[in-house]
Amino acid sequence: MRKNSYTLLYYIGLIVLLACSSCDSKTTYSRYQHVSIAGWEKNDALSYEIAPMKENGTFQKAIGVRISSDYPFMGLTLIIEQQVFPSMESHNDTLNCNLIDKEGNAIGQGVTLYQYKFPINTMTLHKGDSLSIRVRHDMKREILPGIADIGLILTKQ
Repeated sequence: MRKNSYTLLYYIGLIVLLACSSCDSKTTYSRYQHVSIAGWEKNDALSYEIAPMKENGTFQKAIGVRISSDYPFMGLTLIIEQQVFPSMESHNDTLNCNLIDKEGNAIGQGVTLYQYKFPINTMTLHKGDSLSIRVRHDMKREILPGIADIGLILTKQ
């Protein structure tokens, strides 16, 4: 009886191990940076440094946003400045994020903080390329309350 129990546990463990090892995450980079909930200053850019790529590929860039119910606007405009090394290729994007619907309800997921993910674009990177990305807001207010975190997600396609 005891031998059968160990054999069963062995096979269950083996199945769990195989299931976990077969999961292949395509997320190459994911990092959120905290913003003072009292207010994100317009000139206070968040920087993301992505280490050299281990292989060639096409990557989807996305911005993650977490807001509280204190956020006073329906949308958020972000400026994303990016530079690829060693080619020194640079590119700027303006991202308009819709956060609140016309009825005043958050579109994102959450209860206390609402989370959103906005795709930016795709780009081809070569083995050894690295990225430096800066994100800042471009709203009329100099200090923007209610933003909790801004993230950058890079996913291999």
